[in-house]
Amino acid sequence: MAADSRAVELGDDRVSHTQRSAGLLLQIHRTGASVRVVKRARRDPATTAVVRLVGVQVRYRGGPVVLTGLGLELGPGRPVVVFGANGSGKSTLLRVVAGCTSPSAGTVTGCPRAVGFVPDRFPSQLQMPARNYLRHMAALHRTDAARAAHRARALLDELGFSGGLSTPMSQLSKGNAQKIALAQALCSGARLLVLDEPWSGLDPAAAPTLAGLIVARADEGAAVLISDHAHAARGLPDRRLLRLDAGRLAAWDGNSATQPPPGETVRITLIHPHPARFAERLPHDRVVGTTGDLVTVEITPQRSDALLRTALESGASIHSVHRMVADPPAQDGTDLERAGRER
Repeated sequence: MAADSRAVELGDDRVSHTQRSAGLLLQIHRTGASVRVVKRARRDPATTAVVRLVGVQVRYRGGPVVLTGLGLELGPGRPVVVFGANGSGKSTLLRVVAGCTSPSAGTVTGCPRAVGFVPDRFPSQLQMPARNYLRHMAALHRTDAARAAHRARALLDELGFSGGLSTPMSQLSKGNAQKIALAQALCSGARLLVLDEPWSGLDPAAAPTLAGLIVARADEGAAVLISDHAHAARGLPDRRLLRLDAGRLAAWDGNSATQPPPGETVRITLIHPHPARFAERLPHDRVVGTTGDLVTVEITPQRSDALLRTALESGASIHSVHRMVADPPAQDGTDLERAGRER
């Protein structure tokens, strides 16, 4: 059988070279003069289920539709990368695929029992030591504990993990916590990987390494879904680019802007039985005011998904969500009084 090979430029002097021959996957990672060869058995893509979303809709309780009539198909070997403005619903989509959020309508089929999932953030008060977290996740994935620990340590070394494994997750830096999250997902052996902003918080040296690891898992037969606001996934070979806008997915050429307009914010009005007490739990500079059982918050699109999740977990329901854009400055250079106009 003829060998099939390709090289992936990962930045600086790093190159990941993949060669397929006689049912084996050979990965050659070169950094300068240093060369590392990894040999793996390839999985048969025909045995890997395809994940399908048909007519998926997600509406937060009492709030707006976040995803509407959405369709998506994920297969082995080709990463699917979803771009979109902050607050467009990328995290919601990934949570649906990972099985963490049930759609309000539509169907999701073909998901395997185990999913390697990297969430957009950890619970801020997670006191479990990193080592125990990895062990716990390995048990959930039903992988051999000793083998999973060995693979996780090797992967953490590749990513340049510098935190202690005995350190509580809540005390790790953003970058080190992200590396732990990546280790548990990539070492899970799951046939479906769902990675929400996987490059977030990583140092420049770890970013190309992660790209090579994702390529390796895709080549082994895993279906991979990635959200990427910072466009770090553009270097992945054979990736399929999609853009999420107005609750729908569409093919994307990678050239359209996804950043929200300068000055854009989201004004969210929430209903809570104890509005004053609930407002005290929110950042004071974000609360616009309280009226009756309503609490109004103005926040950047980047933080709107997290605030909505926090609100719903606290027993609040959503009254309304509006995107706001600040008026431009006056032509004479003086600042106008800030006023949002609803889109």
